Amino acid sequence: MWVFAYGSLMWRPDFSYVEAVPARLHGWHRSLCILSTHWRGTPERPGLVLGLDRGGSCLGRAFRVAAAEAEAVRTALHDREMIANVYEPRFLPVRRGDGSRMAAYAFVVVRSHRQYWRGGVDEAAALVRQGSGSAGSSRDYLANTVDHLDALGIREGALHRLLRRVDEK
Repeated sequence: MWVFAYGSLMWRPDFSYVEAVPARLHGWHRSLCILSTHWRGTPERPGLVLGLDRGGSCLGRAFRVAAAEAEAVRTALHDREMIANVYEPRFLPVRRGDGSRMAAYAFVVVRSHRQYWRGGVDEAAALVRQGSGSAGSSRDYLANTVDHLDALGIREGALHRLLRRVDEK
């Protein structure tokens, strides 16, 4: 089984894997579009975290999990990612750097969920600044994502610009 990572799973997969490769997912893009009320915020002061939202494409990492561990990894990922049911787990086609394709397990945002968020840069910066939950701050989550994208040679201009905006105040 392959798992597609576009956010914190890239730097903290929390599961064993036998291979990790760059991969592109078409039809979905990385977006800070989820109000986090647990991991990176609270119901009173939500933060923002990433989701795979419709449109565009996303360069991330694909992790190959040994067949014997696939079900345990799916269960662990489900427990980690589905705390608020803001995602829908799916197997989606991703393309490796060598052009080969495979189906990878990924979590896409449910746009009808109450925690799905769309707004402007200033509001996003305010949410990132205020968010702090059981896994730390929304600002650190964004900074870790930007740092990891840089390390992988993945340029995400919007996330970089948002981090600069967050740190302006």
